Amino acid sequence: MAQTVNVIVSAEDRERLLSIIGDRNRPLKHVQRAKIVVFSAERLPVLEVARRAGVSRPAVWRWQRRYGEQGVDGLLRDKTRKPGRAPLSAKIIAKVLELTCSEPPGEAPSTIAHRDRSAHWTGRAMAKAVGVSLRAVQRLWEAHRLQPHRIRTFKRSSDPKFAEKVEDVVGLYMDPPAHAVVVSIDEKSQIQALDRTQPGLPLKPGKCGTLTHDYKRNGTTTLFAALNILDGTVIGRCMKQHRHQEFIRFLNAVERAVPVGKVIHAILDNYGAHKHPNVVKWLADHPRWTFHFTPTSASWLNAVEGFFSTITRRKIRRGVFKSVADLEDAINRYIKAHNKTSKPFEWTASAPAIFKKLDQVPEPSE
Repeated sequence: MAQTVNVIVSAEDRERLLSIIGDRNRPLKHVQRAKIVVFSAERLPVLEVARRAGVSRPAVWRWQRRYGEQGVDGLLRDKTRKPGRAPLSAKIIAKVLELTCSEPPGEAPSTIAHRDRSAHWTGRAMAKAVGVSLRAVQRLWEAHRLQPHRIRTFKRSSDPKFAEKVEDVVGLYMDPPAHAVVVSIDEKSQIQALDRTQPGLPLKPGKCGTLTHDYKRNGTTTLFAALNILDGTVIGRCMKQHRHQEFIRFLNAVERAVPVGKVIHAILDNYGAHKHPNVVKWLADHPRWTFHFTPTSASWLNAVEGFFSTITRRKIRRGVFKSVADLEDAINRYIKAHNKTSKPFEWTASAPAIFKKLDQVPEPSE
């Protein structure tokens, strides 16, 4: 296309164009178009017209042609665009929402009285089924906070004494007895000492740290831990096995660590080693101890599980351990550092609040 176009502007049009340029209430796009025509009438190159008007060269060509075809009035009108797609009807919206909350195609109820939840609706499958665009489905899902690709797991406790045990454990957390120590005890078993097959690269600006996807197993250890609710400190011992014998040894370690004269309330889960006859006998020989068991399938009530989650994320998961000894040294160092800055454990959910929330969970199918 020619770089210089001769635009002939009459005196009347020039006066109108200059008034548009000088009108501070005019939209910027009208002022720019008027400048394009005025500068073009001075026989300036297209590149210079574009620079002075602050637009692109295609814009200069477009409005030069528009002025030639429609005059000054053409500069003040925008061409109408083709109408966009009509908004989705209420019927289509209702259909998308209904299908989203139902089984996807081919996932009918099974003959053994349960549904196969292995598949879910995808945006493209929904768009094809309803006859709308993928983006339309995505907008509807966003507006109604639907996420078919996500699922949350749950399990209701079937313990017949669930309410009684929850009130007992939560009561110890929120209102511990005077002149007593409340400890949450559990074991984290099968902690693997993993060594990477190649050295990883450190974190750099714009690049994350790296670890090889494969590894070498150098053995396992079990961490026995007791979280003191009152001050947040942890007593930890690493042992090779996970039996009642090791559990009794750990109880003896906690017994030695707690000052004489203090009553000890221990919160535990229902693992078999915690109820072994030898453990029951040990408990009878140590009258200041009282065991409080969490309900079955309710490990979230055991406060020390939070410590296990933290040590896994911050020390174990990304660690490189040449041997079990290296792993145990790392665990012991972490516990030591944790105890230097520990804070009292705070439980905020009362028993009634827990019961109210659990009422929202469906009952287990028979």
